[in-house]
Amino acid sequence: MRQQLNKMESTVAVKGSEIEAAKPKEQHEKNKIDSPSPNNSKLETIHQAAQLSKINNGDQQKRVYKIVLTGGPCGGKTTGQSRMCTFFENLGWKVFRVPETATVLLGGGIKFSDLTEKEAYKFQENLIRTMIQIENTYFELGKSSKRNCLIICDRGVMDASAYISRKKWERMLASNNWNPIEMRDNRYNQILHLVSAANGAEEFYSTEEHACRSECVDVARELDYKSAAAWVGHPYFDVIDNSTNFETKMNRMIESVCQKVGIDIGDRLQATSRKLKYLVASLPTDSNFPPFQDFDVEHHYLQSSGPKVQARLRKRGQNNHWSYIHTIRRPDVHGQSRIEVKTQLTQRDYINLLAQRDDAHFTIYKKRRCFLVNNQYFQLDIYKEPSHPRCKGLILLETYSSLSGDALKNCLPKFLDIVKEVTGDPLYSMFNLSLKEDWSITKKFCHSLQSKSIPKPVIRLERLICSLVLCI
Repeated sequence: MRQQLNKMESTVAVKGSEIEAAKPKEQHEKNKIDSPSPNNSKLETIHQAAQLSKINNGDQQKRVYKIVLTGGPCGGKTTGQSRMCTFFENLGWKVFRVPETATVLLGGGIKFSDLTEKEAYKFQENLIRTMIQIENTYFELGKSSKRNCLIICDRGVMDASAYISRKKWERMLASNNWNPIEMRDNRYNQILHLVSAANGAEEFYSTEEHACRSECVDVARELDYKSAAAWVGHPYFDVIDNSTNFETKMNRMIESVCQKVGIDIGDRLQATSRKLKYLVASLPTDSNFPPFQDFDVEHHYLQSSGPKVQARLRKRGQNNHWSYIHTIRRPDVHGQSRIEVKTQLTQRDYINLLAQRDDAHFTIYKKRRCFLVNNQYFQLDIYKEPSHPRCKGLILLETYSSLSGDALKNCLPKFLDIVKEVTGDPLYSMFNLSLKEDWSITKKFCHSLQSKSIPKPVIRLERLICSLVLCI
């Protein structure tokens, strides 16, 4: 029995999401929770407790991390895939590279110009089905691998939506019982959009070395925008633009994955991109925004293993389809100011972990709006009730960028009334905003994840400033 327990505990706790054609995953998981199998044994109970303990302590003996490389023509996907593979293999990871399904099919003699409208629609539908099966093969291999595994997908299932009309795409989703939360958010851990050379590096744009590429610069720009728009809404979507030379672009791509996975890269890559946060005065009308995706978001803080460790659950979704993430945030380690380990959960694990909620915190409710402006990906968090009065009317804009000064200012959305930058400001930390106790008396107020602390009189002054800002 002990050998069986060890074998079970060695499996990955977080399973890759599958697109279910028959019924949504949420209902499927709910049925499993509401109707437990009569064969559930004490061994299974012990196994579940062990897995939840691993998740809660950030102890992952093996990682399976699935990324999508997407973008317009001549963006660097082929080179980026090779560089990513070499980098992670040198770290001891097993790397699988999923080929681009469209290239495989088009290489067999299919030409879009020869297809009727009905044939083109069926081709896109079958392309997605083929892509799902090919990816699932690699995902299964990743789960059975005994090493940490990186799976690099050359484009993903949402890319197909860039090549058909919105109406046809919605019809295809409905007829196959597909939904964007499963296809976009739960299926892949991270999306990397490599901006086409046709957008910002035109002198390097070429179609000579690609048998299936024939787009002119203007068409390439349009395809680049459409492929980015197809992924708007994914919680970990990084746009790697052409603001630097190509070598640095590749390093930025690898660095973004290392940051999300929680790998200490030391001096192997120069840190460039950083998370930025801004206070927004009010929410404009929807017509002022570029195409966007809205999500309902809930955050629950959990009891943690130490005073400087933060643990939280996030539930995020649209139209009653959800994704679940567990985050462990730790203080300074090896010179990095913040270490976060994010784990994708099943609904079962999410419900089990909810039992560990920290009663010192309110649940945070938000509407999260995701959109693209000038090749920059933004998330606008609109705080909702019920929550602490300090959150009333609070709107925060977040993005990742390596820019600074005027270049950074110019890329921010002009249609938003941005009050000020609040990056690193403890007044706008979600951890602090969720605290039930008054900030002037609580000992749980988190000044930062560093060892230094701010004297309590400063907290009172900051509370006064915060109250004034929120009353504007």
